[in-house]
Amino acid sequence: MATVRTVDVAERRTRLALRHRLAPDNPAADPADATRSLVCLHGTDPSTIYLSARARVPGMTVADLEKALYEERSLVKHLAMRRTLFVFPREALPYAQAGASGRVADQERRRLVRDVEKAGLFDDGSRWLDSAADAVLEALDGAAPRSYTELRDAIPLLSGSMSYGEGKSWGGQVSVGPRVLTVLSAQGRIVRATNDGSWRVSRNRWATTQSWLGSPIDPIGEVDGATWLVREWLRAFGPGTEADIKWWLGSTLTLVRTALAGLDLVEVDLGRDIGYLLADDQEPATPVAPWAALLPGLDPTTMGWRDRDWYLGPHRDLLFDSNGNAGPTAWWDGRIVGGWWQDEAGRVVLHLLEDVGSQARRALEAEADAVTEWLGGVRVMLRFPSPLAKQYA
Repeated sequence: MATVRTVDVAERRTRLALRHRLAPDNPAADPADATRSLVCLHGTDPSTIYLSARARVPGMTVADLEKALYEERSLVKHLAMRRTLFVFPREALPYAQAGASGRVADQERRRLVRDVEKAGLFDDGSRWLDSAADAVLEALDGAAPRSYTELRDAIPLLSGSMSYGEGKSWGGQVSVGPRVLTVLSAQGRIVRATNDGSWRVSRNRWATTQSWLGSPIDPIGEVDGATWLVREWLRAFGPGTEADIKWWLGSTLTLVRTALAGLDLVEVDLGRDIGYLLADDQEPATPVAPWAALLPGLDPTTMGWRDRDWYLGPHRDLLFDSNGNAGPTAWWDGRIVGGWWQDEAGRVVLHLLEDVGSQARRALEAEADAVTEWLGGVRVMLRFPSPLAKQYA
């Protein structure tokens, strides 16, 4: 495959602005549109879902996103790449399940069977897990969404706990029941349906996929699923390297290369590395006006590539924790220039890590005011605060 042309950092930042709906003249129409533009939204921290969508959908309210999640059900929470919870457009579920979630389900099942047998809870962990899963599915069949507590009280097989971190200050007991639900959700057999908490917390009620969506997830092959995911990633995040795709997909290099081989691609020179673009998506992007954005922790844009130097620069140690989780970030014209958090009154506070000039500072301050107004005094407690936020918040 011949290298077609060079894609420099400026062009990559322009593509990011347009494809990720952060350029002011290319916003998303609604939460589902924003989600499709990014393939999926990170859902590990519940507030990220709302703040990521809000950054891309002018005038969006909490109710707008909840309508898509819980009424229209056009968006669905699903465990997928890297054992991470995401929000997918409903039509993407078959591909996410085949290309990523199935692998996670197999890993989680083997780990749980091994752990319960090692802890002496069950002699035959596989048989126990099959029985517990069947009991959960029976309890949810035709019923309204139920909380884990309700399921545990109704199903004795979900009881029991195991020790972890023995002898460590952080050690304790972990219940086996939630891990059964993790396996079932990664298998695509149950979904996180309604939520008993506010938009800032996760208090999931569970339902079978059949009852929540009206049908099970259509089965397709792993390669077909992975190929679809890689194609969508390239359309949203490309150009990207093989290493970028492997990291995002959370899969093997063999599967990534198989997926790439099934697509019509061109190679581009990214400077230090060779990247890929879809053959029908290689036209240079039209430059956009400078733009400002405040993105939440774990935002898909911040987390979208393995190699982040071209938009993160020297700020990694202050804005990412030791496990690679991104905190809230301040963006100017396609690159990260600082972070943000809320003070005790709920007001958004900027912390810029470089001199960005008066135009950028004014634009970022205006965005901070807009986020403050949108939050309306509600404080979002970060699940993964950045080192910068820990220093000053």
